[in-house]
This record gives sequence, structure tokens and C-alpha cells, in this order.
Amino acid sequence: MVITALFAILPMMMEYLTMLKDWVIELGEKHSVDPLVLGSLYLVSKLSFFTFIGFLLKNLKDKKPILTLILFAAASFSLPYMYLIIAGRNIPFWVYLFIVVMFFYGGFTIYKKVTEKVPPANV
Repeated sequence: MVITALFAILPMMMEYLTMLKDWVIELGEKHSVDPLVLGSLYLVSKLSFFTFIGFLLKNLKDKKPILTLILFAAASFSLPYMYLIIAGRNIPFWVYLFIVVMFFYGGFTIYKKVTEKVPPANV
């Protein structure tokens, strides 16, 4: 019963995935942005961002300098958005506004997380 329902839904899901893929490719062509490059930059940037944040927290704990790690974390976070700003054409204004708000909110949130006092653990 379940397998029959799955086989009935599968062609419909494939059709929706094909429609989504075509829409993303069309949108990329419209704005001169390669969706595969943007997606790859996004994944790599988030992995490197969290790696740099981890090193930053370790250096804060060890009372070592953190400025370089902050700069690398910020650069890795902004990499896909900078690609969108530089390579993109005819991007709507609200996208730029969203990127700016996201940068400020992200920076504020990270600043609050990094500077908050951690209560000592009771072991």
C-alpha cells in the first residue's frame, strides 16, 4: 500500500524538482549569476565561517589575538553575497537591502555571543 502510494507520488515530485531547477537556472541567466557557483560558494563559505568562529572562541578562551580570525570569518561569511553583488545584473533593490540588514544583524548577533560572559561550569 505504502509502496504503491510512493510510486504514484514520485513522478509528481520529479516534475516539481524539474520545474524548480528550470526556474533557478532561468533566474540565474536573467541576473548573470551562475547558480552552481553561488551554491558552491555558499556551502564553502559557511563551513569556513564556522571553522573560523570555532578558532576565534578558542583564541578568546586562551587570551590570544582574535582580529585576524574575525576578518577571515567576516570575509568567508560574505563571499557568496559579494559574488552576487559583483556578478549580478538587474538585481532588485530589496535583495541588496536584505544583504545589508543580514550583515548588520549577523555581526551584532556574533558580537553579542562572543562577548557574553559564560557562567562557570559546576563539575
